[in-house]
Amino acid sequence: MDATGFEIHPQLAQTSYPLVSLPYSDLRLVDDARFPWVLVIPRISNAVELIDLPPEIRTPVGVEIDHVCRILRDVFAPYKLNVAALGNQVRQLHVHVIARYVDDPAWPNPVWGMGQSMPYDEDGLASRLRLLSAALQ
Repeated sequence: MDATGFEIHPQLAQTSYPLVSLPYSDLRLVDDARFPWVLVIPRISNAVELIDLPPEIRTPVGVEIDHVCRILRDVFAPYKLNVAALGNQVRQLHVHVIARYVDDPAWPNPVWGMGQSMPYDEDGLASRLRLLSAALQ
């Protein structure tokens, strides 16, 4: 928990790895090697929806989401980016940014509920974390 009382929901922490902290959000890599997939988690306690962000934070968080989208597009050259704040399983506000390809295991459907996730192996995780952390700085 940080000084504002914010802490990442345990399920998000359990299924993702820390990447970098931006001024308003923590970025985490989802532990599914099938997809380049980053979570943007605004550090606002009790935020469930984007509309729960204080007005002065909405634009900067939007800029951070934009930054993540551009990095994933530049680094992975996907066919499409999926960007969503669903929260059906974890209510804490978090935005998924997922690089998608026409030959990925879930295409053209959403990634949720499509097959089994494939956790990163040690080398793959280290490589993906290095690549994204450097690009997101």
